[in-house]
Amino acid sequence: MKFLTSGKVKDVYELEDGKLLFKFSNRVSAYDVKFKDEIPRKGEVLCKFAEYWFKKLCVPNHFVERKSDTEIVVRKLNMLPIECVVRGYFYGSLVSRWKDGKISLEDGTQTDLAAKLPSPIFDPTTKSTHDMPVNKEEAISQKLVTNDEYDWLSEESIKIYQKMVTIADNAGFILADLKLEFGKLNDEIILADSIGPDEFRLWPKNTYKIGKTQEAFDKQLLRDWLTENGYQKKYEDARLSGEEPIAPSIPSDLISKMTQRYVSAYERMTEKSL
Repeated sequence: MKFLTSGKVKDVYELEDGKLLFKFSNRVSAYDVKFKDEIPRKGEVLCKFAEYWFKKLCVPNHFVERKSDTEIVVRKLNMLPIECVVRGYFYGSLVSRWKDGKISLEDGTQTDLAAKLPSPIFDPTTKSTHDMPVNKEEAISQKLVTNDEYDWLSEESIKIYQKMVTIADNAGFILADLKLEFGKLNDEIILADSIGPDEFRLWPKNTYKIGKTQEAFDKQLLRDWLTENGYQKKYEDARLSGEEPIAPSIPSDLISKMTQRYVSAYERMTEKSL
């Protein structure tokens, strides 16, 4: 087994047969900043959620098997250099980008915080240290994907989002948005990477209310804490000055709350106990 790379939350190894081993950790990052603190059981939740979604969605994907509570084996692909984001609600970075005139929305869209969009939108980003939104023209001109690939990714990503919305709804959740990645196996584009609370926003239906910050069963808990305490702006100011932001320590009560929410999201969605 050969170590290949260490990402924000998982380590990747190449196996002797050419497949890849994903080892999920308890590491956490937010706003492209890695934290020293870890979230207990997070790696197990991400690993088992990945297995659940790859099996549940019934679309071609790279999943082979789960090896342990924190490891899955996948087929090696040529990954497409684009992150396929689907948004179903007026929330997150979509709000500030709309206010700044960087993205337009369908006529009649309700622009109160957390309002449901008239229809899901495909809103991809680059895959880099700091992901940047790209429209179709930019994605093609930057040679991230071809015109046909972009159209396929848009259609397929929205289809997968809609499938997941139905499953989440039946479990008492709202799936607000979703990030997917795809790769090529020979000439076929298939679903890849991982799908879990680091890749989507998940809100309980019984506390959902338009116009307010939603109760989060995902990494948004950490983002909200950072924003409320001024760290998001500090990060932005540091990067404008050419410096890399320094992550603060995460309060112990927030760490415990994140663990509880991650575990609860998995158990409620899958109807399985960890």
